[in-house]
Amino acid sequence: MKRALAISLVVCALPSGLAVAHDIDPPQGEAMTTINGRGFGHGRGMSQYGAQGAAIAGKSVQQILDFYYPGTATGKATGNVRIRLTADTTDGVRVITVAGLKVRDLKANKVYTLPRASTRNQWSIDPSGDHGTKVSSFDTKNRTWTLWRTFRGMAQFEGVGLTALVLPSGSQVRYRGILRATDTAGAHLDTVNVLSLEAYLRGVVPREALFTWRPAALQAQAVAARTYAVYHRKRATDRAYDLCDTILCQVYGGYDSEESSTNNAIGATAGQIRLYKSSPIIAEFSSSNGGATTPGDLPYQVQKVDTWDAYPGNRNPNASWTVTRPTSQVQAAFGVGPLRSLRVTTRTGVGPGGGRVLRVEAVGTNGKKKAMTGDQLRSRLSLRSAWFGFTAPDPSTLDISSDQETR
Repeated sequence: MKRALAISLVVCALPSGLAVAHDIDPPQGEAMTTINGRGFGHGRGMSQYGAQGAAIAGKSVQQILDFYYPGTATGKATGNVRIRLTADTTDGVRVITVAGLKVRDLKANKVYTLPRASTRNQWSIDPSGDHGTKVSSFDTKNRTWTLWRTFRGMAQFEGVGLTALVLPSGSQVRYRGILRATDTAGAHLDTVNVLSLEAYLRGVVPREALFTWRPAALQAQAVAARTYAVYHRKRATDRAYDLCDTILCQVYGGYDSEESSTNNAIGATAGQIRLYKSSPIIAEFSSSNGGATTPGDLPYQVQKVDTWDAYPGNRNPNASWTVTRPTSQVQAAFGVGPLRSLRVTTRTGVGPGGGRVLRVEAVGTNGKKKAMTGDQLRSRLSLRSAWFGFTAPDPSTLDISSDQETR
């Protein structure tokens, strides 16, 4: 029996951009439609597997970045970034007691060294009153929280090289830099990690690339991730943070994600970013472009064939793929009832098989028609990319055209 890709893509301990989807068994006896595709992600900017393929071919980090971000130049960036830690959904910020731990009253700009005791194993910054905070310690002997001090504004933990944040599950994640409590619309306080740009990258690059990759590929990822962070930092304006720590921004795992190979790549490219007309670019990247980059609205977001994405020895699992979907789900995506025909009518014209889907059209047995973009159908069917084609479950009942126009 063929296996169908899970409708929700599940990421398992791998870099976000390199996600692997887990299969589940379809219902017994249900008609299935086979979908063949290429790539994983939007395809704009750098292909992460493509960078590895180029590195295997002997290309330098400069050559890799010039290929994926054409017309851009090398620049420099320093300073701090502010990262919202989304996994901390507690009301405040809880950390493990450690020697030298301090708390700063941000409104008064006063710093206090927190007292230590054998029975105090955690400290917490929690909401207090109208936009204020309170600092408490946990007494392991009495199993209670004891108030230590209140502030009229927000506060942050600082003063040590690494701070262990306690998550709602009780698990701990260590972070470099400062852990700041920031005010939100409700009673909950967000947790924001403030640290240097270079220290931040140490927790990003091994989560966005495979740390076993070639040095040039890891260096390219470091420059792309640094540039992406600087671009968004510049646009944060009045927000309390610059970036989040998930795939919606860049995946960031803190100190516990660090690897020596990626730390070396970050050090080898220290401060380097990519500029267009003296401004940081939005250095987008995705797991795999399937063999051609996707155009965007900016001059450096061009469409062209990419031979590095499936370069020999690259072992890119997303260069091409095949999944199945219940035919009922495909029908529901269009909302025209039982399907008479399903046709990809327009493709980009760049890359194997005509490239990514621009327009796909379905016709129901009742004559009703509906068309949508490749990206729209990709979302509705939870496909890896908008580069796909169909195979009918039963050619006698569903006409799937193999002829597509290109432009």
